[in-house]
Amino acid sequence: MLKSMASLLVPRARRSPEHRRALAGTRLAVPAGLRTELGCDAVGVPARFGFKVLSRLPAKGCVYADSDWWWWLVPAGSDQDLTWPLPSCYAPGAEIPDRRPRLIHHPDGTWPYTPPIPLYLLACQLTGTTPVWPAPPVRSAL
Repeated sequence: MLKSMASLLVPRARRSPEHRRALAGTRLAVPAGLRTELGCDAVGVPARFGFKVLSRLPAKGCVYADSDWWWWLVPAGSDQDLTWPLPSCYAPGAEIPDRRPRLIHHPDGTWPYTPPIPLYLLACQLTGTTPVWPAPPVRSAL
């Protein structure tokens, strides 16, 4: 039962009866003129959370959407020491299932990124998950 529940929560490429093949993955394309020196990963949430997340974030980068998922570009490595709560989905390299997402929000500045910490905290709040932070090492010196 847990395996079947998990398969409902994580987006997967779907089969199209018209094309008789699984849809491949796609990398979210960063609009021309935006700086990507930090690399790009993506965080996705089910579409039912999309407007809530978008409206509550203090700063927003590129946001993409299809009928099932909304995706925010974040700097590469934004999953380091974080476990993003289900049903959110972390996509290294901004590689997502190809459901033909379209850009629905373009940032005002030159960076395509949404700050990952506010996005993480909001994902935790919307899913009822307690944020988990790694404890820094304790040092003592005399």
